[in-house]
Amino acid sequence: MDAMQTSDQATVRSSWRALVAAIATISSVGVAIGLGIPLLSVILESRGHSATMIGLNAAVAGIASVVAAPFAAPIAARFGVVPTLLVMLLIGGFSFVGFHFFTDFWVWVVLRVFLHFALTMLFILSEYWINAAAPPEKRGLVLGIYATVLSMGFALGPWLFSRIGSAGIMPFAVGFGIILFAMLPVLFAWNESPDFHEEEHVPFAPFIWAVPTATAAVFVFGAVETGGFALFPIFGSRIGYSEANAALLLTTIGLGNVLLQIPIGLLSDHVNDRRKILLACAIIGLAGMCILPFISSNWYLVAALLFVWGGVVAGLYTVGLAHLGSQLTGRELASANAAFVFCYSIGMLVGPQAVGVGMDLMGPKGFSVALAVFFAAYALLVGSRLVSRRG
Repeated sequence: MDAMQTSDQATVRSSWRALVAAIATISSVGVAIGLGIPLLSVILESRGHSATMIGLNAAVAGIASVVAAPFAAPIAARFGVVPTLLVMLLIGGFSFVGFHFFTDFWVWVVLRVFLHFALTMLFILSEYWINAAAPPEKRGLVLGIYATVLSMGFALGPWLFSRIGSAGIMPFAVGFGIILFAMLPVLFAWNESPDFHEEEHVPFAPFIWAVPTATAAVFVFGAVETGGFALFPIFGSRIGYSEANAALLLTTIGLGNVLLQIPIGLLSDHVNDRRKILLACAIIGLAGMCILPFISSNWYLVAALLFVWGGVVAGLYTVGLAHLGSQLTGRELASANAAFVFCYSIGMLVGPQAVGVGMDLMGPKGFSVALAVFFAAYALLVGSRLVSRRG
């Protein structure tokens, strides 16, 4: 009995060590992403590029992620999860600092391809690691903690940007250092790596359509998050906010994520139909974008709105990921996670372009209109499937 109890305790310690390592790794990367997205947009605008071209440059991240997603599970099966994570961190770090040394627009496009190929691999394999190590009865809580810590990283990134600014090598050096620092927790938990066998081939494409409300949720979140983060500094400057104040508003979105993801994750552990939560997140997202144009002149009201809006909208990702992990294990889970991130990547591709074109056509209000369309379409999808009682 004592031996069995000791074995169980060792298993629990091993699981939590793996969870801490995977969450710490991807959250460190989140800080660099939160710093990099507004940083690159501000620099491009200072060089005279239009909102559409800035959106195009950001959308390249989506193309790279779409390309990367199918390769995540096969590469990890061939070389191992931990070695793959370490190589991708190196690629991501050197790509990030490369933006300082090259100024040509199209070279930046190439650097975005390398950066976001690596980031996609990191997200797929880290989330697979987290889902595989999470106790089934606490999966929503664990993913809520993951989303919270990741959101803290995303919130810290824009705050760092507001402190450092966009001039010189400093912001790029800081991002480079943060990404390389993320290698430490991976090395710490090397022996807890959830590797699988290369011969266990499970294609990821069928999982895109298996649960459309979940994959559509992460598509909308990808579009809104990437389009919103990339173009919000431009939106802010066009309605009179300083660079620092616009960056701080992005931080309030991240802080909303920090406070709301654990409650949303806990709720997903106790609700019998997660689509109701997803519908509520979509409706609140839509309402927030409908309200934003009418209060945009008041920074404090906008900050309060984005604090609540950002936290609730991020629930689209948290709830969808928890549902995914509750259904699958092993290589199937890795392939399904690739499909999940693939849909997020398609959203990354569509979102910045939609918001950029919207702002070029309608001015600052095009920012809210473009994002509202995504939420409205998703709410219609979920509502129709709830009414028809389909999955």
